[in-house]
Parts: sequence; C-alpha cells; structure tokens
Amino acid sequence: MRNVKAARLKKLVDGFRGRRILVLGDLMLDEYIWGKVSRISPEAPIPVVHVQRENALPGGAANVANNLRALGGRVVLAGVLGQDEVAERMLALLKKEGVNTDLVLRDPSRPTISKTRVIAHSQQVVRIDREQTHPVRPPVVAELLAGIRRWMKRVDAVIISDYNKGLLTEALVQGVITLGNQTGRIVTADPKPANFMNFRGVTLLSPNQAEAEEASGIRIDSAPHLLAAGHKILKDLFCEAVLITRGEEGLSLFERDGHVSHIPTVAQQVFDVSGAGDTVISTLTLALAAGGNFREAAVAANCAAGITVGEVGVSTTTAAALKRKIAEEPWR
Repeated sequence: MRNVKAARLKKLVDGFRGRRILVLGDLMLDEYIWGKVSRISPEAPIPVVHVQRENALPGGAANVANNLRALGGRVVLAGVLGQDEVAERMLALLKKEGVNTDLVLRDPSRPTISKTRVIAHSQQVVRIDREQTHPVRPPVVAELLAGIRRWMKRVDAVIISDYNKGLLTEALVQGVITLGNQTGRIVTADPKPANFMNFRGVTLLSPNQAEAEEASGIRIDSAPHLLAAGHKILKDLFCEAVLITRGEEGLSLFERDGHVSHIPTVAQQVFDVSGAGDTVISTLTLALAAGGNFREAAVAANCAAGITVGEVGVSTTTAAALKRKIAEEPWR
C-alpha cells in the first residue's frame, strides 16, 4: 500500500490506548445458543439442536464499543434501551467491559432489541429477532443531542453505527455531524442505505459493497462501476472519504482529493462475517483519532477485520493481535 509503512501502523496502534470515542447507534443484545445436531425432528423436517452452552454479548453499536475497548480505547456509548430485563443484562455486560453508559437512555415505549442465534457444529441454524423499529420520539432525540453536546469536546472522535432500527433519524444524525464540525471532531459512520442521505457532511462513511450499490444505484460488477459508485457517494454526501468493504476483494478507499486505494483482504479463512463492519469502523476511527491518514487507517482496519472474520460469532481483536497481524501480512 503506497505510503503506508508497518512501523508507522504499529505506532498508530500504540496510540489507540486512552483515545476516547463516542459511539451513537442502535443497541441490541446478541444471544448465542450453542449445541449439536444428531437427528431430524419427527414433528417437521428440521434439525433438533441439543443445547450445550449459552452466552450473550452486547451487539449492534454496543459491539462497536466492545471493539474499541478491546483495542485500548475509552468509550462513551449513546443510544436507547427499553425498560426490561434484556436492558439490565446489556447494561451489566457494558459495565463489566468498562463502557461509559451515561448517554444510554431508557424508553419504555420500545423493547430492547435482541437477536438470538442457534449454532450447531459452527453453523447458524436459525436466528430469532425481537425488536420494534419505529423512529424514536422527538423528546428522546432532543435528550440524546443535549447529552452528546455536553460530551463532544471531551472525546477524540464520534462513530455513528446504523442498524436501521429507528434511532438514527435525520434530526439526530445531522445534529451530531453539526456538533462534530463545530468542535473539529472526526465523525465516522457505518450507515444503512435507507438512511444514507441522513449522513450528509460526515467525515467518513464505511458501507459494504451491497450497501454501496443500493445507495449509489450502481451495480458494482466491474472496476469502472466500483469507481463510479465510490465517487457518486462522495459527491452526494459531501464527505471527506468513503471506504467500501468488499469481502474477499478487500477494501476500496475513495478520498475527496480524488485518490483511490484498493486494499486486498488479509483474511486467511472466513468463518463468520458477523460484526466485521463494526471491527472496521472501530479500528479505522481509532487510527484517525491517533493521527493516521485515511489510507493508514484503512490498512489497519483491513488487518483487524482479517482477524475477526476467522472466528465464529461476533468477535473483537486486541491491539497486540493487530500489531502481530500488521507484521506478518504481505499487504505492503
């Protein structure tokens, strides 16, 4: 990768520690039921899963927070939970991870989102979602913005993590971007196509290829179409950079100055891409907050994603593991 050195990346990773990032987004609990299958049900043509263990992790924007913490960052999490037992479990997990939840509001009008995955022999059998996705009420938006305004000068950057669950209204997103511009803070986002135009003026967007296709209206089936899609998103949203994650094809970075960088994947094997976008946006934002440029941050994010997709289930990586990955991979 042109102008990116391994020694420089390792120094940036060392700079992750202590960087404070505000994460705003849809919060959910990821539950996992692990088991094995030895027969088919006599009631229907479906596998019978014998449960062996269960666990739960903070998901959605809370997984971004976990990624940041694992990499050495400090996190202030902003979002909405319900008034229910799932929310209590979520808050306990976040407290255990050292995540600041001062900006996590409780709204009795909507349940805490949960996703329950049943996994047998390293394969998902079924996923059960519990959620309501109607837009949050204007008073909730106003309270969140007031809290974020109080914190903005105390953080190094902001991540907006969009799972299209009703939190990230245009008023909320534009309010946060305006606060970021006023205070000179980096604001990055991982948006869903339905909400793309809410993110006008953000510093950097990080959609996956399918999301970039939907947002741009361009099917990315060739190099020219990839270039057209990236440049169209840059132009439409007035952002400084767009990073399109492309699975086995790696990452493609488009910068406002016209430079385009294609970064090949470093994943040796892929078991599960769940949460890979969270790993990318977390690492990318920490690298920018630590003083890296867009290309350096993209390479660091690519290496981090290469670690987490090799694990089953949503996972995180550490700064030490990331430095080892940077040292061993032939990305230069």
